[in-house]
Amino acid sequence: MRLFHSPTSPFVRKVMVTLHETGQAGDVTLVPAKGTPVDAGSMPVALNPLGKIPALARDDGPALYDSRVICRYLDDRAQAGLYPAARLWDVLTLEATADGIMDAAVLIIYESRVRPEQHRFAPWVGGQWTKIDRALDALEQRWLSHLHGPLDMGQIAVGAALGYLDFRHGERGWRGGRPGLAAWDAVFAERPSMVATRPVG
Repeated sequence: MRLFHSPTSPFVRKVMVTLHETGQAGDVTLVPAKGTPVDAGSMPVALNPLGKIPALARDDGPALYDSRVICRYLDDRAQAGLYPAARLWDVLTLEATADGIMDAAVLIIYESRVRPEQHRFAPWVGGQWTKIDRALDALEQRWLSHLHGPLDMGQIAVGAALGYLDFRHGERGWRGGRPGLAAWDAVFAERPSMVATRPVG
């Protein structure tokens, strides 16, 4: 399999952590890809018409894209149990919450790096961060018991999301007022899979 990736993408990191946690990292060749919403660059548009990463090229079927699809496929391939039937809807909701954090955080970066300065809209950036704040509060108030349970995809997604906030938005101090989530992250971030995929640059 070939995974089109950028090591700084939180969605790619979610897939990479899944590969490590399920013992499949050696089954994938990493193919660098880079682009933006206004310039596809080297994004695998022939595999993913949306021009986004991650995209997973397989020998036995069409390419898969969207991190949720890829992670579900990798979990099924390894029979790893990261989407346990007994709490499937909780896992999927937690994963969606984490993906929403990553979406908003990436959009904030695009606003400053891609949009011309004269067209940037500070209230729009503020609105994206408000989404992140609400989601982080939900994690602190509703999801800590789940996060402290057996490993599943919800936890992996949250770990990737919080790691991206540290990487690109560390100055915003997401830990403030969220001691439970901060304590959980301090432990989860040291898992070998998280350490091996930590973004740099």
